[in-house]
Amino acid sequence: MPKQPMIVGQPVLIVVDIQKSAFIQDYDNGIPHMPNFFENQKRARTMVDAAHDNDIPVIFFQEIHRKNLIDYGRELDGSEDIHCLEGNPGTPVAVEEMGMRETDYFIHKRRYSCFFGTELEILLRGLKAETLILVGCLTDVCVHYTFADAHQSDYYCRVAKDCVAGSSLAAHEASLNAMEYLQTGAVLSSEELITGMAAQKQAAA
Repeated sequence: MPKQPMIVGQPVLIVVDIQKSAFIQDYDNGIPHMPNFFENQKRARTMVDAAHDNDIPVIFFQEIHRKNLIDYGRELDGSEDIHCLEGNPGTPVAVEEMGMRETDYFIHKRRYSCFFGTELEILLRGLKAETLILVGCLTDVCVHYTFADAHQSDYYCRVAKDCVAGSSLAAHEASLNAMEYLQTGAVLSSEELITGMAAQKQAAA
């Protein structure tokens, strides 16, 4: 099939689980991570700023779990330790660090995909979204599963490869390759996407 345009219709930026833990030095978030894990999350601020500058809706997600662990399900059966507990200093969304505004949207989630058990689908319909742009972590878990669910819901999906971070470099790259397999042209640099956002706004003017 032919490669689709970078942005089709109404874009929305989805910020997946960029929380205070990324900005607290030596914070143990209970999750394995690749080199440049925190740097890539911090770089996502450029995408948030560009979305604001170009009138693109931004949706922030926060993974959060109850202190009695009742809502983890099978999440702790693999490589991850306890993480994102309510009340922990690293759990809140990085509001100041990421330039989150009162006009942005905010959703809690208890599972990996931003679609699972949340109001995201209702919100996207209200926003008339067609293209979803993803930043955040983990590339190989929450970002990947959100991308796959969005793809299966027929959204155009794009991911800023330098603004996502995985549990390992190999897992990060494998997931980016898997996403590119689903939609040719999905994996782009933040610079390319920021240029595309500005061009889309200019074309609509």
